[in-house]
Amino acid sequence: MPITIATTYVSIYKLIPDYLIKKRYLSFGVYSLYTLIISGYLIMVSIFFSLIYLANFEYKDMNPLTRNMLFVGTGVYLVVIIVSAFKLLKLNLKNTEKTKQLETKILETQLKLKEQELNYLKMQIHPHFLFNTLNTLYGFALKKADETPEMILKLSNLLDYLLYQINKPFVLLTDEINHIEDYIELEKMRFNNTLNTSFKYHSISETTKIAPMLLLPFVENSFKHGSLVEGVLTLDITLTTHDDTIEFNITNSSLSEASDLENGIGLQNIKKRLDILYHTNYQLDISQDNSLFHVKLILKTE
Repeated sequence: MPITIATTYVSIYKLIPDYLIKKRYLSFGVYSLYTLIISGYLIMVSIFFSLIYLANFEYKDMNPLTRNMLFVGTGVYLVVIIVSAFKLLKLNLKNTEKTKQLETKILETQLKLKEQELNYLKMQIHPHFLFNTLNTLYGFALKKADETPEMILKLSNLLDYLLYQINKPFVLLTDEINHIEDYIELEKMRFNNTLNTSFKYHSISETTKIAPMLLLPFVENSFKHGSLVEGVLTLDITLTTHDDTIEFNITNSSLSEASDLENGIGLQNIKKRLDILYHTNYQLDISQDNSLFHVKLILKTE
């Protein structure tokens, strides 16, 4: 019994944690061999003293179990192996739990970084959108135009959406449409007769949701980078939903190169937001055809 206990303790508290778990296999093999030799020698000594003190050197008087050295050794090492197996299982479960905790912390950290990056991108959109609209309102106020109160009302609606709805992960697509319409109306007041715009949408489900301020920056970008062709800025927007997809198309007159517009800060920010929010569940195509700049966005909502 003392040999069994000593050998088991050496195995579970020294050999396994210090060598086997740490993948020091050569040291584990060498020290395991030493343990086997020493414990085997002690087993032989214990049997020898059993022969002396218990059987008075009479082999036939020894206990049948004690006189069989193979049986004794098998019993000792069987206990050692079983206990060591439980120790290995316990260490494995402990390491698995630690690994899961570490993976959870890594995922939480990555999620926080993604949220911070997303918030940073949103903050870049807010001032850009707000300053453009305030400049328009300022111009109307200087002229004391009759449209100024209506502009203030629409701007108020947009600011409410901008400040309070933007923090939500998703909003109704119909809300995004309403604010796109408000923004277009504001731009119509600014462009007067130099704007030819069309916003058509159909088959819009009342339950379809989308990330807030995802489509509006495309519209703003078209007004910002669009060019007057023959004295008119042309803007054509269509929006449809099909089962679990949203298709958004916007075309505006532009004399700039597609690569210049595509590499702008506004579109780059939108692409990053799409990568974070929709991963691979979207398709964004940007192209230039003569004097028309095209953007096509397809989102998978489920």
